[in-house]
Amino acid sequence: MTFEEIETRIRNWAAQGKTIFATSSFQTHSLPMLHMLGRIDRSIPVVFLDTGYHFPETIAFRDLVTRQFNLNLINVVPQVSKINQRDESGRLYFTSNPERCCYLNKVQPLEPFLKRYDVWMTGIRAGQNANRRALQTFVEGPHECRRFHPVLDWTVAMIHDYIDEYHLPPHPLDAFGYRSIGCEPCTARPDSSDGRSGRWIGQHKTECGLHTDLAQESP
Repeated sequence: MTFEEIETRIRNWAAQGKTIFATSSFQTHSLPMLHMLGRIDRSIPVVFLDTGYHFPETIAFRDLVTRQFNLNLINVVPQVSKINQRDESGRLYFTSNPERCCYLNKVQPLEPFLKRYDVWMTGIRAGQNANRRALQTFVEGPHECRRFHPVLDWTVAMIHDYIDEYHLPPHPLDAFGYRSIGCEPCTARPDSSDGRSGRWIGQHKTECGLHTDLAQESP
């Protein structure tokens, strides 16, 4: 979608009384959507799921981008404390059960927003992995909250062209070879041209659940 198409869609929903929120992981490829939100409607809440495991550089980048784009940031923390996120052996779930870890730190904390808002806007792109290639721009989601993927068809080149046009700042870890940045324990520099190959290395896992578990509830 173009900026004009995204703007029209958001303004039409607002005119209909629809409530909208966005989520972002605040990576370099997140910048176009966040910047467009700042241009279209700065009152739209941007939810950051603060798992407690993010790189310090991501937290600093989140704060920088929020200030620069004048975003309405909502920092959301897990409902379950880390001391209660352990298996029977006392190991934190990210070491023994990463699916459970992602559920407690990302999927569960997002649920109240899905119940409260009409539209959930994300910056995912079809080129990131097979699961995302199967998604559509508009998807009916859980709790009657419609999912909106405005940059789903954007390529890496389009992302970087937008960043260059508006002179947007890159994530600090880009300079160290990271291409997809999530929680620190589950993120490494990619070993291939696939930018998300650095996530959950050695596991049959490519998503945290936000775009798989929640998407599965869609028709």
